[in-house]
This record gives sequence, structure tokens and C-alpha cells, in this order.
Amino acid sequence: MDIVLMLLGFGLLVIGGEFLVRASVALSLKLNVSKMVIGLTVVSFATSLPELLVSLNAALNGLPSIAINNVVGSNIANIGMVLGITALIGTIYIDKSFYKFNWPALIIFSLAFYYFLSNDNQLDAVEGAVLFISLILFVIYLLKKSEAIEDDESIDDLTSTSNFKIIIWLIIGGVTLYFGAKWLVDGAVVVAQAIGVSEAVISVSIIAVGTSIPELAASVIAVLRKEKAISLGNLIGSNIFNIGSVLGLTAMIKPISVEDPEILSRDIIWMLVFAGLLLPLALVLKRHQIKKTEGLLLVFLYGVFIYVAFS
Repeated sequence: MDIVLMLLGFGLLVIGGEFLVRASVALSLKLNVSKMVIGLTVVSFATSLPELLVSLNAALNGLPSIAINNVVGSNIANIGMVLGITALIGTIYIDKSFYKFNWPALIIFSLAFYYFLSNDNQLDAVEGAVLFISLILFVIYLLKKSEAIEDDESIDDLTSTSNFKIIIWLIIGGVTLYFGAKWLVDGAVVVAQAIGVSEAVISVSIIAVGTSIPELAASVIAVLRKEKAISLGNLIGSNIFNIGSVLGLTAMIKPISVEDPEILSRDIIWMLVFAGLLLPLALVLKRHQIKKTEGLLLVFLYGVFIYVAFS
């Protein structure tokens, strides 16, 4: 029954994430917000809501390992699984902002997160506030400095969406995300105990994949529809949102402590490795592109990470 509960939670996160992203984009278009702003802020935050609800739910229920490793595992999955699979399907083009700002910002956020945790084995309210405020500054600076992004015709049809439909989508997205997060965490805890692995392992793998599904679905659909360039900066932005908003807000509400030493000695190290690997991947072979070869490498390394986590 607990496995069923976890699978139901997993499914609800997928459904809720899809409805929330569509509602957010439609609402932004109704308000005449540019598509650049939608891509960099609204969609990024919407796809981070599953992580936020799962981590917040876990922290409030005294499960700090799940709260932390949900984000760590999701950031690893976004690069290893999502970026890897997307690159296997189609070429990902890299713009100048990746080298000048996006990738350095990801490294800074990741290192700051690691420092805060390793310093005293917890992420307290002040440190959470630093991460969250830094995220706000990051978004403001990004929107001011970024070059205009070409219009994406795939979301034009959302402009004519009725207000009633947007409200229904928001309600469905919010309710399904809430129950999805609750059931996924509750089921994962029992399953972890039953198979003899830690909550940290379950959260860095199964739960992390579940909360990364919205990013995966959006990326794969974009490739299959043969849309124009897929910006690597969007995935990087999602990872930064996970650290700044998910962990930042969660820590501000309830400090998160490190109870499993492998979070610091293994899992976050993997997160830093995947983040750091992006730069050489962007420069080796086909410069400024991530294609099938790099995608295969990322998926392979993600498989190694999952194997090591369960070993």
C-alpha cells in the first residue's frame, strides 16, 4: 500500500506540475509579460514548486534528510537525466550568457549551499534568507542583462485561454501538488524502512526524479516539436531556483539539519561535480553545443550516481 501511495504521489506531482506551468504561462501572457520573463522566472519557479512542497513537507515533519536530498538529487537529475536525455534526442545550443553569468551563478549558489551545510551541519533561517535574497537579486540582474529571447510559437495558443480555465488549472495544480508531495514523502519513508535504505537515499533518487519530471517533460516535448534552441540557461536557472527558493524558503520557515553524514561526503559532492562538468562539456567536441555524445556521458554518469547511492 505504501508503494502505491508513493506512486500516486509521484503521478500527482507530474500532473500538478503540468497544470501549474500551463496556468502560469497563460496568466503571464494575459498580463502582457514578455516570454523572456516567463521562461526565466514564471516557468522556472512553477517547475520548482514540487521540490518546494516536498522539502517543506519533509522539514515540517522532522525529515531533514529528505528536505535536503530532494533538492540535491533534483539538481543532479536536472543535469544528468534531463539534460542528458534531451541531448540524446536533439542538439542543445549554448548562448553567451551561459559562460558570462548563468554557469558561474550556479557554481556560486552550489558552493554557498555546501559551505552553509558543512560549516555547522545545518541550514538555518539566516542562511536560508541569504540564499533567497541572492536568488531575487539573480533574477533581477538576469532580466536586466539578458538579451531578448526569440518568441516561442508553441505557447502562443495559451494567450486566448479564458480566465476561468486558468483558475481551474491553478486549483488543480495546487491541490495535486500538495497531495502529491505529501503522499510521495509519506510513502517513501515507509518504503525506505522496508527495503533497508536510508531516507536520504530514497530522496536523492526516487523522490528527486519525481520532482524533476516537469523539467524533463518540458525539455523532451520542446525537442519533439522541433522548436528552436533549447537554452541551457533554463535548466541552470531551475537548479538555482531549487537552492535559492526551495531550500532558502524552507530553512527560513524551519532550519534544516544534516542527520545523514553521506549528504555532505557524497551527495552534495556529486551535485558539485555535475554542475562543474557543464563547462567542459560545452567546450569539448562541438563547441557551444551539447549533442548525443555529451548526452550519453551525462546519462551514464547519472546511472553511476544512482548505483553508488544504493550501494
